[in-house]
Order: sequence, then C-alpha cells, then structure tokens
Amino acid sequence: MTRHTEQQAMTMPDPFAYRRAADYVAAAMIFLRENVLLEEPLRREHLKPRLLGHWGSCPGITLVYEALNSLILDRDADVLLVTGPGHGAPAIHANLWLEGTHAHYDPALGRDAAGLRELSRRYCAPDGFPSHLSPAVPGTIHEGGELGYALATAFGAALDAPGRLVACVVGDGEAETGPTAAAWHSPKFLDPASSGAVLPVLHLNGYKISSPTLFAAMSDAELTALFTGYGWDPQIVDVTKDPEGPRLAEAVADAHTAITRIQHQARSGATPPSRPAWPMIVLRSLKGQGAPAEVEGTPIEGTFHAHQVPLPDVHDDPEQLRALEAWLHSYRPQELFDAGGRPVPEVLTAVPRDGRRIGMQAASNAGDLRRPLPLPPLGQPAVRLTEGRGRTLASPNKVLGGWLAGLMDSTGERRDFRIVSPDELASNKLDAVLRATGRASARPVDAYAEDLSRDGRVMEILSEHTCQGWLQGYLQTGRHGLFPTYEAFAAIVDSMVNQYAKWLKMSAEVPWRAPASSLTYLLTSEGWRQEHNGYSHQGPGFIDNLLTKHPSVTGVYLPPDANTLLAVMECLLDETGKVNAVVSGKHEAAQWLDLEEARAHCAAGAGAWPWASRTSGPEPELVLACAGGIPTVETLAAAQLLNRDLPDAAIRVVNIVDLCALAPPERHPHGMSDDRFTTLFGTDTPVVLDFHGYPAAVHQLLHGRPHPGRFHVRGYVEEGTTTTPYDLLADNGTSRHDLAATALHHLRAGHPGADALADGYAAHRDRLRTEIRRTGQDPAEITEWRWTP
Repeated sequence: MTRHTEQQAMTMPDPFAYRRAADYVAAAMIFLRENVLLEEPLRREHLKPRLLGHWGSCPGITLVYEALNSLILDRDADVLLVTGPGHGAPAIHANLWLEGTHAHYDPALGRDAAGLRELSRRYCAPDGFPSHLSPAVPGTIHEGGELGYALATAFGAALDAPGRLVACVVGDGEAETGPTAAAWHSPKFLDPASSGAVLPVLHLNGYKISSPTLFAAMSDAELTALFTGYGWDPQIVDVTKDPEGPRLAEAVADAHTAITRIQHQARSGATPPSRPAWPMIVLRSLKGQGAPAEVEGTPIEGTFHAHQVPLPDVHDDPEQLRALEAWLHSYRPQELFDAGGRPVPEVLTAVPRDGRRIGMQAASNAGDLRRPLPLPPLGQPAVRLTEGRGRTLASPNKVLGGWLAGLMDSTGERRDFRIVSPDELASNKLDAVLRATGRASARPVDAYAEDLSRDGRVMEILSEHTCQGWLQGYLQTGRHGLFPTYEAFAAIVDSMVNQYAKWLKMSAEVPWRAPASSLTYLLTSEGWRQEHNGYSHQGPGFIDNLLTKHPSVTGVYLPPDANTLLAVMECLLDETGKVNAVVSGKHEAAQWLDLEEARAHCAAGAGAWPWASRTSGPEPELVLACAGGIPTVETLAAAQLLNRDLPDAAIRVVNIVDLCALAPPERHPHGMSDDRFTTLFGTDTPVVLDFHGYPAAVHQLLHGRPHPGRFHVRGYVEEGTTTTPYDLLADNGTSRHDLAATALHHLRAGHPGADALADGYAAHRDRLRTEIRRTGQDPAEITEWRWTP
C-alpha cells in the first residue's frame, strides 16, 4: 500500500464504527464495573463480582438495530422494535445509550464515561436493570424473557396503526415454540389498508443454551419453502462467512419497499392483492460473533459456549482475563470514544434524532397514546326485571354482546378497540358484535363463511397464545380490547399471564411509563355448564393462577347476572394497568338486580341481599354466601328451602362479585374494610360459601380475616364427567340440597329437627341423581325452578 492510499484509508469513514461501538458497550456491560473504556490494563478488580447476562444474540440484535437506523435515516420510517430474544438485553441497552435515549430518561446514563460506567454498573445489579428486557428499558413493549410470543405481540402493535413498521427479531430457539409457529399466520388477519406492517427477522445463530437449533440446521431451500408456504416472501442474509459483506440494511430497505407497495395498492383505491406475500428476512450470523474464536482449547465464537457469559472463569483464570482484554480491545474503543468517553461523531452519524430514535418510539409507552373509550350507555341493553326478581331470564353474554356491538360502532372511526377469541364468539353468544364489524380475514376464503371482512375488528384463531400476543401488543401501544375464551382453555396462556402481570407490576414502578389499558379475559362456557363436554372441560383454575400474581395488577369478578356483568365490563374497559378475569355464563339464567342495583353492587364488591335473607339484628345465625352465576342460583335455591322448612332460622344471603374484596385491605387494594367485612359476615358467624372455582382460592383470600375457620367453602373439587348440570353440582357437593344440608349442620343456634331436615335434603338429592341416571336429564324441579320470595 502506498503512503497516499494509507492516508486515504485513515481518513475514510468507517461504515462499521457504530456496530463496533454497540458491540463493545454490550460486552463491557456483561463483564466490567470499572475501567469501562480500557484506559488502563484490565485487572480482576475491574470485573463485576457476578457475571450475568447473555452475549450470544447481542451482535445479531445490533445488526438489526443498525439496519433499522439506516432505514429511519434514509426514509424517515416510523419503526417500533420487538425483540424476541430478550436475553440479548445488553445489545438493546448499548444501542439506547449510543442514541441518547437512556440519557433522555435518566441523565445519570449520559453519553460519556460516567454514564457508560453507570450503565454497566446497573446491568444485572440489585435495583438495576434485569438480565432481560423490562419496562424500565425505553422503547420496549415485550420482555422476551419467555420465548415464543414476540411475533404475535408485534402484530398486535401493527394493527390499526397504518404508518407503523414493527420490526420483530425472532430467535431461532424461539422459532421452535408452538406460539411462534401459529403466529406466522398473522398476516392473514392484517388489513394493509388500515394497519401497519410487521417485518420479522428470523435470527439464525445456530445454538440454544447447549445444543443446535432446528431452524439453523435447515437449508436455505427448506427455509424458503417453509416460509413461502406460510405466505411470506423470505430473503436470506448470511453474514457467517463475511460479517462485513452482505448488508442487512439493504435487505431491510428492500423489504420496506415491498411493504410500501402492498400498502399503496390497498390504500389507493386499486384492487388490493388478494394474497400479498409480505417480506421477511432470515439472518444467518455466528453465535456471539466477535467473541474469541477459541480460549484454552474451547471454541467460543459460533458455538453454544458464546450463549451466556463466554469466559465464565475470568476472575480466577489469567488466560481468560487476557482473552477478555484482547476481545474488548479488538473493537478499538479508543477510536470510538473521545477522551471524555463520548461517542465520536462517526458513530453518532448512524443514529436517528429525536422521536425517530427507536428507543423514543411513542407507541412503546402505551399511556401516552391511549384515549378513554367512548363507552355506550348501559340503559338500552340492560335487562328489566319485568317478570320479577329471579324470574326474569336472560343470557348474560348475549346482553353483553349487544352492548359490545354498540362499542364497536362508537369506535369505528377511531379503530382502537378489538376483540380476540379462539373461534368462540358465536359459541359464547357474543355474535351480536358481528353486526358492527366482521371477522378479520385479509385473504379470500373459498369455503362457505359468514361475517368475514378484510378490515374486521374481531380476530378469531384457534391459538390462545396468538390471541394473547395480539392483544398484549395492541394494548401496549395505546389501544383497548377484550379476550373472550372458554374457561377451561384459558389456562393455555397461564404462563403468558405470569409474564404479562409481572410486566405490568414493574411498569407501575417506572416513573415515566404511563399505564396501558387493562387486559380483560371474559371466561365463559364455564365449567359448571360443560357437563356435556365432560371432565376435561371442567376446569376453573385460571382464577387460581391469577390470584398468585401481585394484587396491585389483578382482579377476579364473578357477576351473578347480566346487569352486573354490564356494570363490571363498564368499569374494566375504562381501567388501566391490570389483568382481570370475568366469569360469565352464556345460557339463559335468572336475573337478580336491576341496573342501578348492579352498579352499586359492583362498586361495593359484595353485598347482603335483604330480599333473600331472613335475619333480625346484626348477627345472623348463619351467612349463606355465593360467588358466581351458578353458585348464586344454587345458594338462593338453598335459602328458599331453608326459609320454607326452617322459617325461624336467621340466615343472611351475601353475594360476592369482586372476589378480591374478601382479602384484607392490606393484602389487596380491593379488600373491603374490616368494619364492612364484619357487617356482611359477622364476627364469629358461621358462613357457608358456594364458590365458582376451587375452594382453596377463597381460603387463600380469607387468610388474615377474623376467625377464617368459620368459613365453609364449597366449590369445584375435581369431580366430573359427562352428565347433567345438577348431577355435576351434586358430584362436587355444591347443589342446593348439599348447601342447605351444610347450612343446617353449622347453624349457630339449635333448631329441633335440623339434623333430620338435613338428612332429608341429602336423601332427596340422591333420589334426583337416581332419576337422572334413568332419564338422562335433570328433572323439572331443577330446570324450571324460580325464585319465590
């Protein structure tokens, strides 16, 4: 090389300066707490005492981040990034620090040596940043700690956001999961006219924790065939052999051009493509690219040894310490940061400005964009008790469906309310909604179908995971929604609920995050009416899982009738920052409260029903309590039996709509005061409580209340089969006859003949069950029972 060409090379811009800087910062975060710019020889005391984090996916994530930055700079694109491998958090932090987003939210993380030292110190430290992405990380809507949900979440973020591009990094380990496999079908629900787009980048770096991934073992031809079959247009970018060769930025730009073309066709009035092939990118890179190729005979770069901390014995092994120092110096940090530790201009030229920075994406802070829903008045759909209390019949879900149809109408222009459901809207009597909007279907369907619409806002897919991901992404970007599903199958997303509830709890602790709309499940086709589908469908355990989550972000509601269901939903769809479960029936059932009574009942969480009680004075002999639609019917039927057969017994009936109201107020924000609890349940009064779910859930909530042993909770005790509704209740000891007999055994005052009466109720129950086995159906005294004052 001549002197002239040497000087020219020294002054030419380095196209990889930004990438080197980001990779250096990410590696430094994992290992260093001092000497973060290598201003002196590296020593053991410069290392963190505990080395935590994952290096393996960091270089690939930075490749994607850099390419998206180029797209933003070149085309002013509006980009939100969802990162599936959230354990690559050091890469995201590094990019956020370089672009100045960290400093925007916390000046202590400024773009200088002190800020970099503080960022490195906080990573994986007590009260600092966790090893995965979290709500404390700007620009994020998804943790990525549990793999499988990134792609569906990204599509939720793109819905009804026509100017937004949601880039989604899907790790090749994550790609092995069932939720990701179903989520690849999401474009079939995406209307290019009214929604944005998702650009998936399937990151193939070859390894999971200690074994190869399935997708990285597939040939390019196999990958192309697979994703073409899904309906995508895949482009493969391979940087394993030449990291500075094929430009990912070019592939991203090409994909953006294809997306823009599809959207323009759909929005220009021309006939939109019936089966658009949306672009996606398959990125092949080395695991932990840039790490030492080998140390002490162990291969690192390009192997699973780079997955977490590549040099785990660096504290005690001088050879590993030398290898770490050489690795960090390979990025030439002295060229990337000035004397004050600030990134040099050559690095910062690759960074977008202001609100176009990925970390400053407005959609990643849901509450900043969220508008309250224009909730329709409840008066029109509310049930009028024309036949009398307990004698007027209505399907709670059908009534709610009419109100939700009105809500769909009122949000038609805004397009910020959606319903996701696993193909169960009509089954659950909510199909009135389809009068206001169709089922989303972006592709023509040859088979007979009803209510399909390209821009429909009901999304049905037989994948609870995908529904959950869609709704999380939709809510986390400032919108609203509802998730109706069969109660028995809500448990499919138990693990996703765990992750999301933790996300919400942490979000509330981040000062700059505004809360997202609450995620509400409508659990219907409940277990007590799954007698025809059998034992496998009889499972109320979703409630139990939700009650294990932090009380600040959870709620469980059991409205006893249609008007109470309306009142509950009116509150929850206006709420933020929670995960709620509402259990409701779809069959016609007795209606107990008018609308104003229902609203007051919901506000209180629980209340005595004097019209069903027979008491004198503050302390009854017994409280008959109930929580849930079916338990309410059985409890009132039991009260009617006791009022008829033992009229002198002082019995109070209490209905519970907000289950968490049972908890002491210091343990749950919904917990009723001690005074109110005593007013309803007395101080040492025996209580027979018929509960919709597993009895242990109620006992868990009652812990800390006075004399909790006086509560005798009946509920589902895992007995079931294909039978009749009454027989299923009797099988679990929750029929009206079981409740009445139990009440008689626990009456505080003695009543002559009470034991004989209890035996009579049990005998009558057994006669009914014998008759059911003869006829195959419940008798008229059960099916035609009505409340009589």
